[in-house]
Amino acid sequence: MKVLFIGSIGLITRDRSEGRRFFVDALGLPLGPAEGGDFLFSEKLEGSRYFGVWPLSEAARACFGSESWPTDRPVPQVFVEFEVGSPASVARAASELESKGYTLLHASRKDPWGQTVARLQTEDGVIVGISYVPWMHRRAKPRARRVVGPRRRR
Repeated sequence: MKVLFIGSIGLITRDRSEGRRFFVDALGLPLGPAEGGDFLFSEKLEGSRYFGVWPLSEAARACFGSESWPTDRPVPQVFVEFEVGSPASVARAASELESKGYTLLHASRKDPWGQTVARLQTEDGVIVGISYVPWMHRRAKPRARRVVGPRRRR
């Protein structure tokens, strides 16, 4: 597996209004709603290509297909997604993790918004995704800095 960058990180909140009150109202983060849910996110913060506040019920739905988080699993406080180079790389990474003894919350799948992702949960409750988000790979790469120095005469 070759991780290219941290694609996203976000917090999971039990109280949607408290999450919004702290991160948007108190901290002033430029978070806006995602289509079709209470998920708040931004692709405008430096340091990560994506930051979000994910309601626990939506995390449960994404991982288990239910509004309730299973009582036999730690309640997650945070998620992090590591970006790989292609949708096929997501499936390969998921298989690699399973071969190392990790249990996936769900296998590699393509979500309606275009992200391909497989997720697992660490023992301490962190949801970890291996993902491929097409639009994150279309951004211009930073240009190499040109070193300016003395020129040689020809």
